[in-house]
Amino acid sequence: MSGKLSHFDTEGRPRMVDVSQKAESARTATASAIVCMSAAAFNAVVRRQTNKGDPLAAAELAGIMGAKRTADLIPLCHPLALSSVTVVGEPDAASGSVRLTATVKSTGPTGVEMEALTAVTTAALTLYDMLKALDKAIVIESVQLVSKSGGASGEFRRGGDQP
Repeated sequence: MSGKLSHFDTEGRPRMVDVSQKAESARTATASAIVCMSAAAFNAVVRRQTNKGDPLAAAELAGIMGAKRTADLIPLCHPLALSSVTVVGEPDAASGSVRLTATVKSTGPTGVEMEALTAVTTAALTLYDMLKALDKAIVIESVQLVSKSGGASGEFRRGGDQP
């Protein structure tokens, strides 16, 4: 890494990076988040029922929608044509939490890491919204990029050897 921030010009002004000369390639990114909650909220997730409906289905759908709106939320992100977005919530009875995982795919000149991160964050916030009547102390933690592929920077896998 050169240490140069590509989202700022030589005078320190913010700019959207010019990707017009970058080669298109298949891009994939996966991100995850963990949502910790009370037993009552966790049981509602497992039952897939609250007064508002199925909290997990709502969160997964919201995550997909969030990925599609990333450029509207993050000022210097490029609007991207996404090929695929999946968001999966997996309840973990041992910890009373839900692990959310989003995978985003596209073919283009720039990566989809921000879309994957936006997807899991939006899903986590929606899960909070669906469950807040049962537990206002829900904690969203460990929002992170898990892996990415494609582009000039190559592969990244959390926990793996990184350059």
